[in-house]
Amino acid sequence: MSPPVETLAAAPLDSQVVRIAVAVALGLFLGLEREWSQKAAGIRTFALVSVLGTIFTMVDTERCAEAAGACSPFLSGMGALFVIVLAGVLMLSGMREEDGSLHLTTAVSMLVAYGIGVLVALDAVLPATVVAVTSSILLVFKRELHGFAWGLSREELRSTTEFAILAFVVYPILPAGSVTAGSGAWAVEIEPRVVWSMVVFVAAIGIVNYVVVQAYGGRGIAVTGFFGGLASSTAVVGTMLDHVDEHSDATRYAVAGVLLANAAMALRNLLIVVVFTLSAGVLLEGTVPLLTIVVGSVLVAGLTADWSQEVEMDLESPFSMRNALGFGVMFLVVVVAGGLAETQFGSTGLFVTAVVSGLVSSAGATTSAVVLYRAGAISSDSATIAVLLATASSIGVKVALSTTSPNRGFSTRVAGYSAGLLAAGGAIALVVAA
Repeated sequence: MSPPVETLAAAPLDSQVVRIAVAVALGLFLGLEREWSQKAAGIRTFALVSVLGTIFTMVDTERCAEAAGACSPFLSGMGALFVIVLAGVLMLSGMREEDGSLHLTTAVSMLVAYGIGVLVALDAVLPATVVAVTSSILLVFKRELHGFAWGLSREELRSTTEFAILAFVVYPILPAGSVTAGSGAWAVEIEPRVVWSMVVFVAAIGIVNYVVVQAYGGRGIAVTGFFGGLASSTAVVGTMLDHVDEHSDATRYAVAGVLLANAAMALRNLLIVVVFTLSAGVLLEGTVPLLTIVVGSVLVAGLTADWSQEVEMDLESPFSMRNALGFGVMFLVVVVAGGLAETQFGSTGLFVTAVVSGLVSSAGATTSAVVLYRAGAISSDSATIAVLLATASSIGVKVALSTTSPNRGFSTRVAGYSAGLLAAGGAIALVVAA
């Protein structure tokens, strides 16, 4: 006898039913590209494989929950074995076709679909969704990914591999949490993983910049100045110095390029401050002046130059393990020096360290201030001042480099605009602090 209609309507939707529905939806989504590409297994097969993983895993989970002793996931293991055999049969059938296709990608995708079903059954819906979406992206952008890989030079491939080691191998090895360096009055709190993640963050920006400059480097000073400045603002100034020496009528464009390099440098520092202080409270007093410098530099550059002018800029390899380790050591030295200066000499010692460090790398000085602020070693006001001093020091280096040019118009404009932007940033900082 069937239950009354009102009883069925009032009964809550069982969570297992929801999981099965999610598994079907994700399987359909993953199989959509395979179906569109007219592969041997398509949208229906992928949905069934995904729901198979969910059903078997749910049954095993309930069985093991009721068992008093040890329990092994028998059904889910047998399901995985079945999918592996099915993928093998699919590959063998592909070998017999005229084109000799192995259907390797489709076979592996079926295994991924089964894993998605298992994740859904274990109530890991978000990871399952991320896997499904990411896998679908990899399938859809097949040609673009192949073109990218085939177009890499040996140096670029080596750089990519080194960056992967830096980001995914070294990071987990480092100790989590804070580590005390030194003892007594000379003790400094350091977060190794935070310091290293900042190194990876800055290196990643440089890689993105390299790709953009390689693709659009000849399109104008905007790309050369801004995106080149993300990797090396000094390189931008050097390029502009060479340009104005050869073409004195391009002074305005060269000045704009230096200003855009300043904007890129300030934006990089702004991103470091925002991303790595979210958990400790964003340094609003520091972000607003940096944003002022970024926007002001872009506006002045946009109003003072004709962007039809083009400048070529050759960057070196996108990433270097040696340079990254050098940055890491520098960041660590700056953090320790800043912490000791704060402990022994108060805020004055920290600020002097920020100015000196900013001459080499404003990102390094910004990193040290953020790390010390996260560890509670310095206040938000001290961290803000240190970041702004490092930024001003970096801009000052560009002004000093521009004075080496025989083109007085170039050096005068760089100095004047830079001083005005720094004054505006300082005024905004005072207003925000008040």
